[in-house]
Amino acid sequence: MSAEFDLADLKRRMQGAIATLKHELGGLRTGRASASLIEPVNVEAYGQTMPLNQVATISVPEPRMLSVQVWDKGMVGAVDKAIRNANLGLSPTVEGQVLRIRIPELNEQRRKEMAKVAHKYAEDARVAIRHVRRDGIDVLKKLLKDKEISEDDEKRHQSEVQKATDQCVADVDSALVAKEREIMQV
Repeated sequence: MSAEFDLADLKRRMQGAIATLKHELGGLRTGRASASLIEPVNVEAYGQTMPLNQVATISVPEPRMLSVQVWDKGMVGAVDKAIRNANLGLSPTVEGQVLRIRIPELNEQRRKEMAKVAHKYAEDARVAIRHVRRDGIDVLKKLLKDKEISEDDEKRHQSEVQKATDQCVADVDSALVAKEREIMQV
């Protein structure tokens, strides 16, 4: 086996896509206030895009409310705009440098919208996993072309990459099913 082909690295990258998915799904609302709900929001700040938690403190003062304490007074408008545009169905109320966000009850339509967002996150994770698979197979094809590995080794490694891909896609699907069940609970 060549040093250029590293199945463990491919698996690690695929697991990274699953970890990102789980983080994004954690931000999807299920009816209770949670700081992780707005952590994925990115804010245009100081000429670049940065995560909300790098420009403000997020807290949960009540079970159905979030509080966002913006550190820089000039960033309040940008944070407000970022939260509104994040497609989370949230409308912050600005009080000085603090944004208060009431978490409304989820109706059936909103639950279905959240399930669609969860499906989009899952599809993005599947695409990322398939990109890692493609990268691994490209490396194998190059090694075969350069005669660094035999055709048998290439086929064997390709099947290993495919097994890892299938396992990671199954993990994505199970995470999606669990989140969907959580969202749709009434």
